[in-house]
Amino acid sequence: MNKTQLQHLILERLQADLAQARQAAQSAHEAATHEENIAENKYDTLGLEASYLAAGQSRRVEEIRQALSAWQSLQLRAFDAEQGIQLGALVWLADARGNEQCLLLGPDGAGAKVVLDGQQVQVISPRAPLGQRLLGCGPGDDIEIRVGDRLQRFEVLQAE
Repeated sequence: MNKTQLQHLILERLQADLAQARQAAQSAHEAATHEENIAENKYDTLGLEASYLAAGQSRRVEEIRQALSAWQSLQLRAFDAEQGIQLGALVWLADARGNEQCLLLGPDGAGAKVVLDGQQVQVISPRAPLGQRLLGCGPGDDIEIRVGDRLQRFEVLQAE
């Protein structure tokens, strides 16, 4: 699987998310500053609520902008067995039931899913518990993570 194509798909996704977030932030800002939202008394909080929403939307725009920048500067490298799984690695895992999944360890944008050549690839971050456990591992390694009160086990099938 071509990691450069995956990176391109993720960049397109982040750019679309950024455009949508900018539009939402602009709409929230307009609502917060609209004359109809001026408080008429101390219990009228519509304008205040709109300003909180606008601030949250602006933070979301900045988060996506940072993720986009991180993905643009990510240098994809071939898997090095001596270093093990690192940022930019494409990893296939199998859980205890034999269910397989394909993950791309990326700088941000965790949770995003893209499809390339009919294969769904989920982006995870090294800050996620699974991402942390994968760092330094290689094919054949078993890893465990605790999710709530459940212990999940995975085997690394392949890494690129």
